[in-house]
Amino acid sequence: MKIGVLSDTHGIINIAEKALTNMKDINILLHAGDLVTDAHHFATKKYNVYCVAGNCDLNRFEPTEKILEIEGKKIFLTHGHLYRVKYGYNRLLVRAKEVLADIVVFGHTHVPENTYINNILFFNPGSIALPKD
Repeated sequence: MKIGVLSDTHGIINIAEKALTNMKDINILLHAGDLVTDAHHFATKKYNVYCVAGNCDLNRFEPTEKILEIEGKKIFLTHGHLYRVKYGYNRLLVRAKEVLADIVVFGHTHVPENTYINNILFFNPGSIALPKD
């Protein structure tokens, strides 16, 4: 099972398409918001797409978080804006513990992150469209 992760593509599809091409042979794409319309565009590909709404996804009918179970791992997918991730991960950690997540996939900061907090993997792919790192 190979999972690709994107966030904060902000409508810049051509860069996102290049990233997906470089991911090669993914089975699942997780999109952590901004913009869900981009995620829906990617749903036409050969893999399953799971996405959540971000702060720029006004009037969209996607939830702001999803709990996925993939190969025995519980993944908490959220954009992160409602947990104020730009100011730390404390609120996100509390929610991750509530849902018994093994992995948290989020975005919003536009900065990549790959770290463990309390034995939970916190993964933010950053933004390929508008990076801040």
